Amino acid sequence: MEQVAGHLQEKKGYYYAVLNYKDENGKRKTKWISTGLTVKANKKQAESILIDLRRNFDVPRKETMTEIPAKNTSEMGKMLFADYMIYWLDVIKPNVTLNTFSGYSINVKSIVAPYFKELGVTLAELQPKHIQEFYTEQLKRVKATLVDKYHANIRKALQYAVKMDYITVNPIFKVEKPKKKPYAASFYNVEEIEKLFEAAKGTYLEIPVLMGGFYGMRRGEVCGLRWKMIDFNENTITINHTVAVTYIDGKKHIVASCSAGKEKLLALKEKQEMFRKKFKKSYITEYLDYVCVEKFGKLIFPDYITDAFPRLLEKDVLRKIRFHDLRHTCASLLLKNGVPMKQIQEWLGHSDFSTTANIYSHLDYHSKISSANAMLEAVNIL
Repeated sequence: MEQVAGHLQEKKGYYYAVLNYKDENGKRKTKWISTGLTVKANKKQAESILIDLRRNFDVPRKETMTEIPAKNTSEMGKMLFADYMIYWLDVIKPNVTLNTFSGYSINVKSIVAPYFKELGVTLAELQPKHIQEFYTEQLKRVKATLVDKYHANIRKALQYAVKMDYITVNPIFKVEKPKKKPYAASFYNVEEIEKLFEAAKGTYLEIPVLMGGFYGMRRGEVCGLRWKMIDFNENTITINHTVAVTYIDGKKHIVASCSAGKEKLLALKEKQEMFRKKFKKSYITEYLDYVCVEKFGKLIFPDYITDAFPRLLEKDVLRKIRFHDLRHTCASLLLKNGVPMKQIQEWLGHSDFSTTANIYSHLDYHSKISSANAMLEAVNIL
């Protein structure tokens, strides 16, 4: 996206965001957008709006044949906001992944649109208070993390409405965004992880737990693990495939994007071959190359792991954690045993070192001890 410059401008007692950009012919253009905020005591909020506008502003381009024909502004303003949200889904569908669109579609069609349909407010009539009241109502039943996703959908939809001149200003900029409580990850120690490995033996969770706790794999990576990714001679596993399940309009879509435990994996492979011969035509052959399948060859999906994992912990009286916390456990044990952060990045498969450092820096016991010792030596010298 082209970088858009901009600044705040006062006009008749209100803040305006003045955006500067070059059109497709290279000509410098200016667009004034009202923040709806008065100058008095609103500068920080206006600056926040400016930043958001600059980040999300799309430089106007000539309409192409693939674009959905836009209705005229007066028609769009009269459209119920609930109907506009459904219309927006059709607009963005060609430009996002199937998995992303599934999430948008579920949020909009199941929650956002029904609420505002009952409210009966049009796109032009939509005010900050309507959105704020929607958040307040949703927070009574779900966590702020999910409401934040509704917020993101509504913000993007309204930003598109501003870009297409259906409305002049995005009312969401005056709304208090739901504050997400940071999740405090839980970690198993060596004794706990060994008990978990033992509890998972002989269940469909045995390989997922092993891969999550030892390799730090995510549930989608575990479900996407294929035999061709495993080199038993070199004792290596290449992770380049994940499995996710999405639901669009009630239809299920499977989205695939592509040493320790060696004996267990070889035994599992042999068992699968035995089941295939035993059940013959009853055996599902669609997922032959996948590692995590059920007795009759049916693929194990991420949701199964999410549902079955807490039941396993409860059954064996183990401390409650999320399956994803096995990944954090893996990192914490590596750090505790002196493995450098850079190697942990490679082990976990983070593309950016800063991701690893930001998540696990507070667990770097050895660097903290080293720093403390250095300070003690400095104090003694002084």
